[in-house]
Order: sequence, then C-alpha cells, then structure tokens
Amino acid sequence: MTRKVTHRRVLKIALPIVISNATVPFLGIVDTGVVGQLGLAAPIGAVGIGAIILTAIYWIFGFLRMGTTGLAGQALGANDQPELAAILTRALLVGLAAGLGIFLLQVPLFAGAFFVSPASPEVEGLARSYMGIRVYSAPAMIGIYGLTGWLIAAERTRAVLAIQLLMNGVNVGLDFLFVLHFDWGVNGVAIATVIAEWGGFALALWFCRATFYAPDWRNWGQVFNSARLRRMLLVNSDIMLRSVMLQVIFVSFLFFGADFGDVPLAANQILMQFLMITAYALDGFAFAVEALVAQSLGSKSRFDLRQSALLCTFWSLIVCIGLTVVFALFGEGIIDLMAKSEPVRAEARIYLVYMIAAPLIGMWSWILDGIFIGATRSRDMRNMMFLSLLVYGGAVLVLVPAYGNHGLWIALLISFVARAISLGARYPSLERDANPV
Repeated sequence: MTRKVTHRRVLKIALPIVISNATVPFLGIVDTGVVGQLGLAAPIGAVGIGAIILTAIYWIFGFLRMGTTGLAGQALGANDQPELAAILTRALLVGLAAGLGIFLLQVPLFAGAFFVSPASPEVEGLARSYMGIRVYSAPAMIGIYGLTGWLIAAERTRAVLAIQLLMNGVNVGLDFLFVLHFDWGVNGVAIATVIAEWGGFALALWFCRATFYAPDWRNWGQVFNSARLRRMLLVNSDIMLRSVMLQVIFVSFLFFGADFGDVPLAANQILMQFLMITAYALDGFAFAVEALVAQSLGSKSRFDLRQSALLCTFWSLIVCIGLTVVFALFGEGIIDLMAKSEPVRAEARIYLVYMIAAPLIGMWSWILDGIFIGATRSRDMRNMMFLSLLVYGGAVLVLVPAYGNHGLWIALLISFVARAISLGARYPSLERDANPV
C-alpha cells in the first residue's frame, strides 16, 4: 500500500534538501568573500572561473545523481529491494571510475577549457593552480552524486543534509585557517575543498551501511544484468547530454563575461552566487518531486504523480517569492559583504535587477526538470535542453553585441523560459503514459 502524497510528506522530504542546497552557494559566497579580502579582482575571478570549470566537468556526471534517483525511486515504488541495492552498487562503481578518469585526463580537460575562452594571464594562472589541487577529490565528489541520488529516492534527505553540512563546515573552517591565517591564497581555498569532499564521501558511505550489510548489493548477476544496465545506460546517456548542454550555457556565460574584463568577470561571479542560491533552494522541491514522481510511477499511480507535481510546484512558488523579496531588500548589502573592491561592488549592483527577477523566471524550469527526472523521461529532457541551448545561443548573438553584459544576463534568463515552455508542453504525455489507480 502506497503512502499518500501530502503537504507534510513533501515538506519532510524537501526541507532538508532546501537547507542542504542553500548551503552550497553559501560556501561559494565564503570562498569568494575570503579571497575578496585580498582586495584584488584577479583572485575572485580565478576562484570563480576555476570552480565553474570543475563544476561543469563534474556535473557532466550529474546524470548519476539524477538517474539514480529516478531508477531507485521506481524500484522502491515497485518494492523491488534486490534491484534497489544493485542500483546503489552500480552508481558507486560508475562514480568512482568517472572521478578517476577526470583526474587522469585533467591536463587536456583544463587546457581545452582555457583554449575555448582564455581569461587574463593572471586569472588563468591562479585558476590553473586552484583546479590542479581540487581535482584530487574528483572520485569522491562524483561518487557522492550517486550516493545522494540513492538516498533522495529513499526519502532519506536528512542524511543528505548531514553530508552537506559536514562538507561545508569543514570547508568554511579550513578556508579561514588556510587563507586568512596561513596566507595560502587561492591554493588554500582548493585544499580546504579537497579535504571536505573526501570527508563527505566517507559519511555518505556510512549512511548507506545497512544496504552494504545485506548481500544484495554484491549480487553481481543482478548488478550487471544486461537489461538493467541497458536501461541505466539509455537514461544516463540522455541526462549526460542534457547536463553537457546546460553546462555549455553556464560556462559560456562566464567566458563571455571574461571578455568584458576582470572587473565585470568578478561582478558576474558574485551575482552568480545569487543565482546558485535560487537554483539550489528550488532544487529542494525539485528533488522531492523526483522521488515522489518516481515512486508514483513505480506503484503505477497517476493520481499520486499529479499530486506530487502540484504540491511541489506550490511550495516552489512560495520559496521563490521569498527569495525575490530578500534579493530586492538585501542584495546590495550581500554584494558588499562578498567584495572589498569598490569597482567590483559598483559593477555588481548594476546587474542586481536580473537576480531579483531570476527566482520567478527560473522556477518553472527547475521543477519540471525534477518531474521528468523522476519519470526517467530523459529523452524529453535531452531534446528540450537542446532547444533551450539554441534559443540561448540566438539570444547571445543578438543581445550581447547590442547591450553588452546586460544582454548576456537577459540571454541566460531567456534560456530558463525556453526550457520551462518546452518541458511543460511535454508534461501531458507523461500523465497519459501513467496507469491510473
């Protein structure tokens, strides 16, 4: 017998994720703020561009988190415990192998990133040093994607919160120690992150210990079942392509901003933290809808599917209204906290209006992403992201030459709208494919 999808259940799943995800950009704020105390634009830009390059590379493998949540949630809804354990093993193996591959291929990957759009020599040099240290935790970070995806599917979001709080707490504490006390600069920020990410990986494994005590996780016939592997490959390959296209948008945004100079690059990096706060806060309800939609499809309940979508959308709207108000009232003060450079502060204030509008504009694309992830409708996600990328590229070509950095920010927001409209158009077919109960 399946549990009802209620406001209480949605909040129980979502609130730990909202808190957890909201702390991720807080860490970006601390990283930016700590190097901002040096009083120079180049270190801010270096940490920003280095972090976004690594995030882009890592999040190519974000399919592991998303695909694991959808597949594990459907297995849970169908009460298929052996497959639920096998999914955990598959996700862990893929995550560790992918992280090791990134570590081994770091030289061509980083060279390619800066070949596409180089920053100033000073920023690029500092960013290369930062990334060369941070890549040591690539296996841990990608492994965490699979482990947290599995925990989210099981509605164990308090465990996900604990993992994030541990990583952020260790990272923030070491930031202050390494940068402000030991004066290690940009390298200190990177070392702090490496230590924190391996600690988070160890804690995630501990939270999954009950499954590892049982034999199903090492039932290799189940783990390497050809039909299951083929489905995982199809779902994850589509999500990977979708993630690549999404990161093309964000990485190109930062690189286009670098063409305007170090000060606009630093200002854009500071404002990007506002956008990350919005995305991560709303992703809390997107993650909730992933788990609930997946379980609804596993138990073959169209009613629960629709109820999950409606309730999670309602709470997303409440959150994004709150964020819009906060950014409007306190945005300039937040900017001042993150940068000591007066030119960077002044530049960031010019574009703050786009961050005030971002929650209400971006909300619909984020919640629809969650619905389609839970349904493992990865082909629709891939195709609609391709359409959104084309719309973004066209907007950049038209708006940036005419309006400069204003045009770049508008093009980014337009890409959110395009994704929401295109996915929304596909939602009715998702309901039609669900069996009514």
